[in-house]
Amino acid sequence: MIAGQAGLSMALGAFLAGLLLAETEYRKAIEATVAPFKGLLLGIFFFTVGMKIDFRELLREPLWLLGGVVSLIAVKSLPLIGLGRLFRLSWPVAAETGLLLGLGGEFAFVGIGMASATGLIEAPLASFTLAVTSVTMALTPLLSICARHLTARLTSGKAVDPELTARPAGGQKHAIVVGYGRVGKVVCALLREHGIPYIAADSDALTVTRDRRESHDVYYGDAADPRFLETCGLANAAGVIITIHSATSVIDDVVEHVRAMRPDILIVSRARDADHARHLYGLGATDAVPETIEASLQLSEAALVGLGIAAGLAIASIHEKRDEIRHALQQAARDAGREEIHSVNAKTH
Repeated sequence: MIAGQAGLSMALGAFLAGLLLAETEYRKAIEATVAPFKGLLLGIFFFTVGMKIDFRELLREPLWLLGGVVSLIAVKSLPLIGLGRLFRLSWPVAAETGLLLGLGGEFAFVGIGMASATGLIEAPLASFTLAVTSVTMALTPLLSICARHLTARLTSGKAVDPELTARPAGGQKHAIVVGYGRVGKVVCALLREHGIPYIAADSDALTVTRDRRESHDVYYGDAADPRFLETCGLANAAGVIITIHSATSVIDDVVEHVRAMRPDILIVSRARDADHARHLYGLGATDAVPETIEASLQLSEAALVGLGIAAGLAIASIHEKRDEIRHALQQAARDAGREEIHSVNAKTH
């Protein structure tokens, strides 16, 4: 409503509100509430915008229409391919990304419709532009097939880096370290120091290639894939340590898959903050280490020692505070789980 009063569209206001809500702890509840209406509203949207397409435009100027379709795809795809290469994507990935994103989108119907309604563009031009957009959207499956064929040609004859094809041999009573960045390297160094066997895995191909060439024992793979976890010997592992600092959904997937495959295994995971740690406990993590809280504990320990408190006493108090926070997060996760069960039972009855 504020966006509408400001002269913008209410759709833009709803979009911004959705982005804000998606960053809160209520995003899962909101997603579950909206899910039943999602398919219905999408169908209504595409049905209404489809009614704006004048199919006579497809036959009125076929050559101009064909030129418009090719030009739109070229104008969007080529810069995207260039950006993909700029951000170090391989040629096959950059080409496929450019082709799939080089099409017109559904927001074009909204923008062109508003421009036509306000008189910014004439009705014949709006009709022609909508026809071009609709044709490019209809070509999505064909362009997807073309992208796959192009990718296959670009990759044919190119040898895969042998560092990425190396596979772990499994083990017995070993630890699986997910993520081999700065935190993962420290964890692995301490495991080696204490004689604990481990298998380190990372999904960043460039990092794995570089580290393996420097004689680091790390393997390329996606730990959210149950098949890769089996290759790492999850069935015989003593624990899984998750050190990655990526989207929380990736960490959540790894914890869920590991816990589903091994209900008894130790899972120690890095967490963004207290809310994420509480969520990981709910998913089955044995221990979750919130970055923000751990940093504050280390800062407090340094401050206490610097202010004259005996090192042993300071360390003991920090350990007590860490345990207190851990127990509080675990209890909150258990309470949330019970509330969810009660809610489901109430809805069922």
